[in-house]
Amino acid sequence: MFNSFERMVAGRYLRARKGERFVSVIAIFSLIGIALGVGTLIVVMAVMNGFKTDLLGRILGMNGDISAYGTMAPISRYDDLTRQIEQSSSVVSAIPFVEGQVMLTAGDYTSGGFVRGMTAEGLKKLTVVSNSLDETALAKFQGDNAIIIGATLAQRAGLMLGSHITLISPKGSATVIGTIPRIKSYEVVGIFDTGMNDYNAGYVFLPLLSAQKYFQLKNTITGIQIRTKDPAHVTSATRELTDRFSQDDLRFVDWTQSNNAFFGAVQVEQNVMFLILTLIILVAAFNVISSLIMMVKDKTRDIAVLRTMGATRGAIMRIFLMCGASVGVTGTLVGTVIGVIFCKNIEYIRQGLQKLTGTNLFNPEVYYLEHLPAQLIWSQVFEVMGLALILSLLATLYPSWKAAKTDPVEALRHE
Repeated sequence: MFNSFERMVAGRYLRARKGERFVSVIAIFSLIGIALGVGTLIVVMAVMNGFKTDLLGRILGMNGDISAYGTMAPISRYDDLTRQIEQSSSVVSAIPFVEGQVMLTAGDYTSGGFVRGMTAEGLKKLTVVSNSLDETALAKFQGDNAIIIGATLAQRAGLMLGSHITLISPKGSATVIGTIPRIKSYEVVGIFDTGMNDYNAGYVFLPLLSAQKYFQLKNTITGIQIRTKDPAHVTSATRELTDRFSQDDLRFVDWTQSNNAFFGAVQVEQNVMFLILTLIILVAAFNVISSLIMMVKDKTRDIAVLRTMGATRGAIMRIFLMCGASVGVTGTLVGTVIGVIFCKNIEYIRQGLQKLTGTNLFNPEVYYLEHLPAQLIWSQVFEVMGLALILSLLATLYPSWKAAKTDPVEALRHE
């Protein structure tokens, strides 16, 4: 497409000589602008992907892909139902649980929280919690006085293994003097860390029988937490379970229904960030136009001489296309390398900046997670590269066409 003569002339125009530095400086800034735009867009998209994936993984790890609830009352004969649900082809595990809202108190510390009651076997299946617990904690997770709490709650309340925490439920027992809240103290036998601040601060786990006794549910449960083989296609599994257990007064709610608004907002934010950061590349592309127009203006006499020597309009156009494309391609490649390296080391960079500035750049109480995630999706990286290359190429068309339209007679008339 480009012959050796055109490549030689284009290379010569990109290397500035004395008196031509200004045009070259503009081209360098255009290259830097494209590189920064591409790099920033890759990093932001990777962080948004990582944030969404990590958050989704922890939410589903804690709450399951699907939750089954009784339509009119708590679920009875839950052992049989759990066994039948686990036999479904799309289901990996099913965990019966009791859930209730309480007040958590320890010394001077008081906070609202949620109680999850489940068996030790069920807690083992809840890997987002059990992976941070040792076998001793799981062995002690039984009886009426054992409780497992989150790391953030333990830190705020000053609790450790063997400490006691009190649960207060507003749904108490009715007496002649009114309703008395249920109050019971439990011994901390384990401290879990899900990596998600809200869960670490607000959730505690009781053995299933202990939770049933505390919430006065007798031999019933609140729901059944279900994990499927493919969370991305959970809708079909929900439909299958709904049809299969239509006669058992069960209502199935999957994560797309319970967290739809939240993840929809994350997706909208990701799309908006992509659009906004694309404008950075667009601005850099306009810088390419400016530098090429100035180059064409500066090389008017050279263009006229080349035309009189036999260079065609197509050759002139290809020379300046090559000049602009070189800036765009180089800037895109440099930006891609910077973006990928930054994404691979983003947590180390964050920690270094925190130490340097003495500030918390990623507060887990605000962003839910305790570290800055980044997930590179190579298809998105190639999309960003393609977008930058297309914008850079489009930016070279008008100046190149203007150079090809130069009339050698008019250009040399006053020389």
